[in-house]
Amino acid sequence: MPDIYTDKILILDFGSQFTQLIARRVREAGVYCEIYGCDADPDRIRSFAPKGIILSGGPESVSASAPSDIPDVVFDLAVPVFGVCYGMQAMAAYFGADVGAADHAEFGYATVRARGHSALLRDIQDDVNEQGHGLLDVWMSHGDRVESLPNGFKLIASTDSAPVAGIADESRGYYGLQFHCEVTHTKQGARIIQRFLTDICGCEAQWQPAGIVDSSIESVRAQVGSDNVLLGLSGGVDSSVVAALLHQAIGAQLTCVFVDTGLLRHAEGDQVMDTFANSLGVKVIRVNAEDQFLQALAGVSDPEQKRKVIGGLFVEIFEAEANKITDVKWLAQGTIYPDVIESAGSATGKAHVIKSHHNVGGLPAHMKLQLLEPLRELFKDEVRRVGHQLGLPAAMIDRHPFPGPGLGVRILGEVTKPFADTLRKADHIFIEELRNHDLYDKVSQAFAVFLPVKSVGVTGDGRRYAHVISLRAVETTDFMTAVWARLPYDFLDLMSRRIINEIEGVSRVVYDISGKPPATIEWE
Repeated sequence: MPDIYTDKILILDFGSQFTQLIARRVREAGVYCEIYGCDADPDRIRSFAPKGIILSGGPESVSASAPSDIPDVVFDLAVPVFGVCYGMQAMAAYFGADVGAADHAEFGYATVRARGHSALLRDIQDDVNEQGHGLLDVWMSHGDRVESLPNGFKLIASTDSAPVAGIADESRGYYGLQFHCEVTHTKQGARIIQRFLTDICGCEAQWQPAGIVDSSIESVRAQVGSDNVLLGLSGGVDSSVVAALLHQAIGAQLTCVFVDTGLLRHAEGDQVMDTFANSLGVKVIRVNAEDQFLQALAGVSDPEQKRKVIGGLFVEIFEAEANKITDVKWLAQGTIYPDVIESAGSATGKAHVIKSHHNVGGLPAHMKLQLLEPLRELFKDEVRRVGHQLGLPAAMIDRHPFPGPGLGVRILGEVTKPFADTLRKADHIFIEELRNHDLYDKVSQAFAVFLPVKSVGVTGDGRRYAHVISLRAVETTDFMTAVWARLPYDFLDLMSRRIINEIEGVSRVVYDISGKPPATIEWE
């Protein structure tokens, strides 16, 4: 079996919220990568033996910090180095350039002029100016700028506000760009990263679904041995892929526990049992625990606390089921990279906490089982590709994401059974009509949210004072950023009429037009 880890890239994290997005772009190009903190131990960096290093952006100012932010080992390794935004500024300062506050900060779209031919940008452009210079449409986010070229470097890109927007020392393979090539707003960003990986670092595209599956199976078998494993199966994409992967890796050693929390989507419990127990032959134990979850959530309205309550109860139920099975030593979970990122649970610890995930931050210290997380380093798109590789049905793998705590974090405030039942019906109508109108696959995620406020409405000749449902649909490629979906007005009108007319206790339907950022995709 080919070693999918032979060619690898190291990403040093300086605190950017987009650091993991750089990793995703590298993985999309078929190259394995890992992220270390910018203060990682030099021996650890050496032992990783990367074929190239990428320096991330970050919130700090180079002018207010020492150039030694970049460990000397980065340049001692004699491999190509690519600095992005802050990473370029830090590299420039390391080699003697001046970095200072820009007269005009750049945040958002900008046009960059390619100044000099370079291996990184040659023949990559969105347009050409009258002088024949290549132009790039990019995404900027910086308040400082490089004021002079560092020793041994040449200018390869500029803007009016940032005369030094790209630098290169091609004899050593060192490159820096002021703009963020990892975000989708930079149209040629993927090509630039691909160029660095293949042409400059000499990496081959070995990080592919078939290899990931084979490697994961081998790793699970080595980690678990003859032990038995308990998996919490929610029916979502992540836990479903873990179930299929573990079933293929260890077969009868796997027992799945499907917990019906009372916070699932319409008819989801029966669908999960039919797919895994009946169709795939996976051993699944169904636990009906709606009353337990609703009692535990009574009086709890804070979203972080709800997530911890739900996560803790999940573990308690798993432990109770584990006690009924001989020699269970592992609790498997569908934790993926975005869960870790938004919980600031990555090894770097540089990112700010946005919200905790029950897979990451809600596990109590007394948990007796060891954690098995075979998808922890995969992004959502990689998980889907692995699921297809494992032969799971497309209808399951291509479903929109569903949070681990379920409807518990789509009901704002306290969770009650009437609220959950109302939301479940509204969500079902929304998803049903998205499919009927061929819109489901055109949006990345869509769902309904129950708002704990009442609004006056009129039905027939009577007054209705009832709750509000918000509909949410977004388009995204990475779930790190997202824009609200421009659903047709006629479709939204149909949604409002169906939900209000068919569900008692709803007087008004609204549509969420918030992007991410500043909002998150989920409301809680």
